[in-house]
Amino acid sequence: MNAELPVAPRVVTRWHHVVEHRDLDALDALIAEDAVFTSPAVFTPQEGKAEVLAYLGAALTVFDGTGFHYVEEWYSHRSAVLEFATELDGVHVNGVDIMHWNDNDQITSFKVMVRPVKGLQALIPLMAAQLSQS
Repeated sequence: MNAELPVAPRVVTRWHHVVEHRDLDALDALIAEDAVFTSPAVFTPQEGKAEVLAYLGAALTVFDGTGFHYVEEWYSHRSAVLEFATELDGVHVNGVDIMHWNDNDQITSFKVMVRPVKGLQALIPLMAAQLSQS
């Protein structure tokens, strides 16, 4: 059986552009004003475009040059799950980005989950350092 792969939604294609090129202007256009970011390390959701941009911008910097890549992707009508892998300080990190978007093709919700615990422990101080520079 020769099943066709699903075509990535426009939002996901735009997100890949942001990641590949660290394009902060494109990121700004992609995030909705009322967006929410849910971190694997912070208990409360980070609400509002400025907060989401800060976290995603920090992540783009932290993962730059680490071999970060997406492994697999799943799509729904207005949501996607993107599995990623990378290495931080010699620790293999695996996780998923879960995003939802609105009718204007802007991300309204971005949730990150990371495993193993050792990978999350490697990520937390790197993200904290980037966020403190914002």
